[in-house]
Amino acid sequence: MAKKSWLERNKKKADTVKKYAALRAELKAKKDYAGLSKLPKNASPVRVINRCAFTGRRHGYLRKFNCSRLTFREAALNGLIPGVTKASW
Repeated sequence: MAKKSWLERNKKKADTVKKYAALRAELKAKKDYAGLSKLPKNASPVRVINRCAFTGRRHGYLRKFNCSRLTFREAALNGLIPGVTKASW
């Protein structure tokens, strides 16, 4: 489990990105790079990290299922994810 401070920091970054999204798009359309550089660093969507919804793990993240590979495997083997079965051939 990730530290709560990391999770809260990531949420704060996501909120900042959402707050400045319209302004960033407008400045990019105008090609006003000086104005873009004056925005906070955390206003850039690149700074938000994809994390597992259950454990907060950042490595091995599966976008389609919004969780890490370890959590995905556990949930799939327990039958918690509809349509996902263990492969056998």
